[in-house]
Amino acid sequence: MTAVHRKVHAAATAAAAIALLAGWGGTAEDDATQSPQSSMTSDSSASSSGTSEAMGGHKTDGGAPPEGIEQASSPTYPVGTRVTLTADRMPGMKGADATISDAFDTTAYSVSYTPTEGGERVTDHKWVVHEELEDAGDAPLEAGTEVVLAADHMAGMDGAEATIDSSTDETVYMVDLTMDGMKMTNHKWVVESEIQPAK
Repeated sequence: MTAVHRKVHAAATAAAAIALLAGWGGTAEDDATQSPQSSMTSDSSASSSGTSEAMGGHKTDGGAPPEGIEQASSPTYPVGTRVTLTADRMPGMKGADATISDAFDTTAYSVSYTPTEGGERVTDHKWVVHEELEDAGDAPLEAGTEVVLAADHMAGMDGAEATIDSSTDETVYMVDLTMDGMKMTNHKWVVESEIQPAK
């Protein structure tokens, strides 16, 4: 390779790197106004790392339930039941078909927290279960209680300081679903009032 070719190659590599980094420098507001096509592009790259922006930053594989959580003894929707989701926390969630992958008797909390990796504060995040709180004591915790999260279903959540916004003692479910072409397994969490029988 000649010196001229090396300079051209180096310049092209630098330009590509700048373009790539510029694409990652947007804000949460920019992400919210992306076109569906650009959103799908970011979803594809995000899914390779196990998370998806289109899915609210949730991991595509929610993994195992937390230790100590109690299986629901007689859930309305047993494991394997096909259901329709009524929650609309992520694009494509409301009306999505899902399959119950597990059901638990616990307290679920809506929380607000600042991600450990920095960034804007997340408000009214639904849901974190009692077993995903460090040294939580007895359930339920009152709104306004300060806690530390021990959940990892979203980036920057594990170890984050949080405030309890509200709680529910409804049956809590993990579900498998596909939204906007992206498959999620063991999605954490959906509470019973956010589910209806499959259409």
